Amino acid sequence: MNNSQKLLQKKDKLKQKYIQLIEDAYNFRQTDQALSDLKEFEATLILNEINKLMFVVRDTTFALNV
Repeated sequence: MNNSQKLLQKKDKLKQKYIQLIEDAYNFRQTDQALSDLKEFEATLILNEINKLMFVVRDTTFALNV
């Protein structure tokens, strides 16, 4: 497996983690605002990592579809 394939797999894992964090933030919004904010912050950090990987490895099939 070459490096670009490894990076694409890492990007896919980060994408799944990002989506899960956004869903968690949305679900906690009504019950625990602080926890919701924390999940959104973590999702923002993950999104930054995804953007860095997108800059390094161009993949036209990748989209967040948010």
